[in-house]
Amino acid sequence: MNAIMDAGTSEVSLGSDRCGRGTAAESTPSCMLSLEDFEKDEMALTVHQRFIVDSADRAALPIARDELHALLEKSVLDGIPLLVLGNKSDLEDKLSVDELIEEMDLRAVSHREVSCYGISAKEETNLDAVLQWLIARASR
Repeated sequence: MNAIMDAGTSEVSLGSDRCGRGTAAESTPSCMLSLEDFEKDEMALTVHQRFIVDSADRAALPIARDELHALLEKSVLDGIPLLVLGNKSDLEDKLSVDELIEEMDLRAVSHREVSCYGISAKEETNLDAVLQWLIARASR
């Protein structure tokens, strides 16, 4: 299994017909692609990239960090805004946003907008802020 699926989930929203509309549970049309699929689709129009990690799984964060930085080296993603979401912010042993920024080495990311939020899908924490972020980038 690809380490990105073990440690985090990277979703690239594309302007490609093959992505479909997602499932009824999803709020935005997107699709999951491996790096190999993404490299093959040179006509894909990327609006933003979301990278979701479990902020309470400290052991998996080094893998997620390495996968994220490997993904960001892809030239097709140059300049594309990045949204990092630390899920499970409702758990006591979760990383704070500042700790997540440090652990994911987000300050080293350059030549693109980078945003990071702690979220809880269970308690719907910060989902409104994430939705506003997505809407703002979709209208650009």
